Amino acid sequence: MQANANLRPVSLLVCALGGEGGGVLAEWLIDTAIASDYPAQSTSVPGVAQRTGATSYYIEVFPKTNAELGGRRPVFGLNPVTGAIDALVSSELLETARQISNGYSTPERTLLITSSSRALTTAERMVPADGRYPNDKLLELVREFSREHYVFDMAEVARETGTVISAVLFGAIAASGVLPFTREACEATIRRGGRGVKASLKGFARAYDIVSTAREQGSLVQQLLELDGEPVAAMPLPAAVAAAFPSAVHDILALGYARLVDYQNESYAKRYTDRLARVLDAERKADPAGAQHYAITREMARYLALWMAFDDVVRVAYLKSRQARHLRVHEEVRAKPEDIVHIYDHFKPGVPEFAGLLPEFLAAPMLRWDRKRQRNGEEAWAMPLKIGSHTVTGTLMLRMMGGMRHLRGMGSRFRREQAMIDRWLDGVVNGTQTDWRVGHEIAQCGRLIKGYGETNERGKENLLHVLDHLAVSAQFDTPAARAQAIAEARRAALSDAEGKQLDAALQRHGAPARPIKEIPVRFVRRPAAAQGKA
Repeated sequence: MQANANLRPVSLLVCALGGEGGGVLAEWLIDTAIASDYPAQSTSVPGVAQRTGATSYYIEVFPKTNAELGGRRPVFGLNPVTGAIDALVSSELLETARQISNGYSTPERTLLITSSSRALTTAERMVPADGRYPNDKLLELVREFSREHYVFDMAEVARETGTVISAVLFGAIAASGVLPFTREACEATIRRGGRGVKASLKGFARAYDIVSTAREQGSLVQQLLELDGEPVAAMPLPAAVAAAFPSAVHDILALGYARLVDYQNESYAKRYTDRLARVLDAERKADPAGAQHYAITREMARYLALWMAFDDVVRVAYLKSRQARHLRVHEEVRAKPEDIVHIYDHFKPGVPEFAGLLPEFLAAPMLRWDRKRQRNGEEAWAMPLKIGSHTVTGTLMLRMMGGMRHLRGMGSRFRREQAMIDRWLDGVVNGTQTDWRVGHEIAQCGRLIKGYGETNERGKENLLHVLDHLAVSAQFDTPAARAQAIAEARRAALSDAEGKQLDAALQRHGAPARPIKEIPVRFVRRPAAAQGKA
């Protein structure tokens, strides 16, 4: 685990059905923690599921040994808290979905381990035909509400190895890396049990191999950089680029490089690596031994690629005109080869979208005109479009717009985005030179840049405000206090779209709240008929 000035217990929620050995698994986890000198605590909450009995076990493990704590004792929680679970482990797919619906798994934090096997509910059994809830929808929920997930048929592994699911779950948890336990320590715990040791070790080893292999394949990194639902195929890094960066960065760097070549060209991808080289140089000076495994450079490789490949009308048109997208739509609607599928894409570009492709001297008067309209109580100008992308005309329109990326570099939005990216980059470099923790927290603020339209603009404004008032101007007693303030502000911004929590976090640390933005108020005259009725 990475060093952190604000370590907290690792929280694990285990959900098992009756007879699956959930209690044994909880005991194994606590016994392993004690044997490895890690403080830990476990509680269980019995319950009734739709099939048999379902019990949840809540475990917290502090990622520092008692020897490292030097007599200090961490404070543990007794119950799981929604949105604050590091790992959710479940032996049955629908039970996993139930816990997700309770809010225990979040895409920002939770690693999710679940079985793809099902134990049918009473309601599913009562249907005269096939009443099973479709697995694909449950798996989609798993993908959407987890930062990382491992799904395999644990019931089948347990049958093949002659053990119960608890041993399989134990192996999956050990391989996931969520807890600071070694494989040897976990296997020693099973041996101390004295019953069914051989079968349990076999089930543990099979699950451990499945999850560790999935981790080695880098499936998480592949999901982090996607193009409209299509994974980016990593292209080989140029030899000069590969030589300039440590191997710990190559996997995500290759995906970022490929994304930007696809987005613009190789020259733009080189701009990406030149920016990353500045971060790497600062991190090497702050951490000469590489003890943090170049975590700042890895974070920047991810979020810098995402920001540099920002969505504009050119990008949207390019993605919607790709053949892979049409094939995916056909698959989603389950069309047969002889079926005719009509695809209509709806667009509503406004003045900001058109102005963003024009040079500043042309874009500025257009934006002033649109703002004036809104101040006068009129709606922002927009052009609703309905394009049949299954037609020759529609495809040509999308291809024509998607082929305009060579003009992107001359547009006013492109230049504004690059200027903001450079401000963030300077903040990361300067923060890293001050203290590694500060640079790491500023790099992670790249998570604030997401979505499009108002959401995207709000994220950039929040990032730059945090950068200007917490990373630079605010006074703190120590670099660790500055890093903590930046982390709190980032979490607040991600948890509240309105920004009230962010403003409160800023003010707690002596920074000003974000400026209040003007919002035009439109007064609409009531129709005469309505006035008469009133």
